[in-house]
Formats: sequence, C-alpha cells, structure tokens
Amino acid sequence: MVSIKKKNMNGNTYYYLEHSYRKNGKVNKKEKYLGPTLPKNIDQVKQDFLREFYQETWFNRFDTIKEQFIIEKRKIPSSLEKKEAEHFAITFTYNTNRIEGSTITLRETADLLERGISPSQRPLEDIKETEAHKEVFTDMLNYKKEITLPTVLYWHKQLFQYTKPDDAGKIRQHPVGISGSKFFPPYPIELDLLLRDFFDWYQQNKKTIHPVHLAGLAHLKFVTIHPFGDGNGRLSRLLMNYVLHKNGYPMLIIPYSQRKSYYTALQRSQLKKDENVFILWFFKRYLKEYKHHLI
Repeated sequence: MVSIKKKNMNGNTYYYLEHSYRKNGKVNKKEKYLGPTLPKNIDQVKQDFLREFYQETWFNRFDTIKEQFIIEKRKIPSSLEKKEAEHFAITFTYNTNRIEGSTITLRETADLLERGISPSQRPLEDIKETEAHKEVFTDMLNYKKEITLPTVLYWHKQLFQYTKPDDAGKIRQHPVGISGSKFFPPYPIELDLLLRDFFDWYQQNKKTIHPVHLAGLAHLKFVTIHPFGDGNGRLSRLLMNYVLHKNGYPMLIIPYSQRKSYYTALQRSQLKKDENVFILWFFKRYLKEYKHHLI
C-alpha cells in the first residue's frame, strides 16, 4: 500500500511516498520524494509510483514468462498443442466451477467433456454448467473483438440458460450478499453506472496497464460490482483469462485448493477499498504457476 509520509528537517516539512512490501521474509520500503508541498494530482502520482515498483518487481518477470511461453509453444506439435489446450479447458472448468460449489470431480469433468460420459449421482445442474462453461471458454478463446457488456451478458446467458433460465444473461434487480463475506455488493440501482464505468475503464487502460495487471484488475473490479444473481466469480475468471489470452500471456487457473487465500485477498481488497491487496496475491499466484519459465 502506498502512503504519504512527512519528514521535518530544520523546521521545514517535506513529503514522500512510501510503499512497504515483504521480500524474503523481511519488510522493505521504497520511497519517492514529492517536495515541500503535495502535488494536486497526488492520486495519479501514487499510481505512477506503484506502477514503477511493479515494473521493477513483477512486470519484467511476467514478460520473460511470456517470451518463454511463446518459444515453448512453437516447439509443440499441433496435435499435442490441441491436447494441451483441451487439458487446460478441462482443468480450468473443473476448478472455477468447484470454487462455486460444483460436486463434480476433475476425473468426472474430463470424462464428461472428453468422452460425453455423465457422472452418476451428481446434480443435473452441475453437469449442465460444466458443459456450458467449456463451451463459453472455447467461445472466449475465439473471440477477436473487444469485450463489451453485451458480450458478457451473452456469456452469462450461455452459462446458465439450462440451469437458471430466469437469471441467465440478466443484470440482477435485487440486493445480494456473499456467503462468508463481510463485503456487501452494490445495490441494483448502482449497477448500470458501475458497469458503464467498468467498460470505459477497460477501454481507456487496455493499452497502458501491463496485461497481467490488467487481468487481475478486471477480475477484481467485475466481481466487486457483482452484477449477476449468480456466476459473478466464473465470469470474472473468464474475463481475467480473456485479457491474458488476448495479450499472448499464458492463462491462469485459480485452484480450488487455493480458494481460502483467494477469497481472503478479494474480501480484504473490497473492504479496505485497496486494489493492491488482491493484485499482490494475484501476482504471486501467477508467478508461482509459471516460475518454471524463468529458469
């Protein structure tokens, strides 16, 4: 988190920006001198300072990951590349649905999506939403245009048309809570403006914010708006991977096994209104997933 610090020297006051971060188990600090008065555009100065820090600490490594990912991808035979893409789709579908309460196992997900074998004694809703998610994910991979609200509404409708037809593709008209969270999503009357702001923000920043950072922010911002009665997490993770895929970076699976730390990071960001709490969790998760590309 970036904070403003004052230092008094020889009777004069000077202002600094300070960012504390943990590295190798120790708390470190990075400072930026502002001068004897605070700049009027202090919020922008804070963001620029944080991006400089991210560039030094994270973005260079993410770019190396992308370069190695592309090099290795070129070496893979087309037949094997298709198989690996199928494996990612299955694993992503399993984890993103499992986080939301699906009872279908990874093995059952693979049998269902690869061989059309429906698991016995599983809710029909879980089966239908597994099949639908795979189709929407494939559609997302092939989508060449920029994301818009109609695009997201269409994906939501495709996800839930067979299980929640009264909710599919529709912005909620009722207040909602999040189970186990102290964060309360916006009221329905706020959603139209918040969604317009979200897509305006994306259009204005898609070429200036680093793609991995942009993916994490898109996830956080959209799930915080919480525009649907159900499926906000799944849509947010689809948007996250849309941004990564569109910019040539390897996509990310947030594992079901990491759901506790994932939810904690989201809630802390939402309650503190500090994006960087979740973003740092996201960066660490991304780096851990692809650190083998840095060797």
